[in-house]
Amino acid sequence: MLLEACLGGEVWTILRERTCFDDNAASFITACVIEALEYLHTRGIVFRDLKPENLLLDHRGYVKLVDFGFSKHLGHSGCKTWTFCGTPEYVAPEIIKNRGHDRAVDYWALGILMHELLTGM
Repeated sequence: MLLEACLGGEVWTILRERTCFDDNAASFITACVIEALEYLHTRGIVFRDLKPENLLLDHRGYVKLVDFGFSKHLGHSGCKTWTFCGTPEYVAPEIIKNRGHDRAVDYWALGILMHELLTGM
């Protein structure tokens, strides 16, 4: 897989330096992530490892998803997977309970990410 140079740095590093992002910056980062997830989901791919460490900024400040090691092609509607994977702080309850999961786990992780961007915790 080839990725363009992301010279803006890692969101995680910037978050640690700033402690937290203001509402506008957090909203922009979230919007970029939603666009990326929409792109993946319309192609039947679940990302499953959303966290600041996997978000890089390009030279214009737009967020790029990286590290597709836990991603999986599920196809469309109704397909689930049962693989236990992800970063513990971001793992959705259905993964922990091993009840099968779909792209909704990315939205769970998005909520955790938004909280972390706004509070630094």
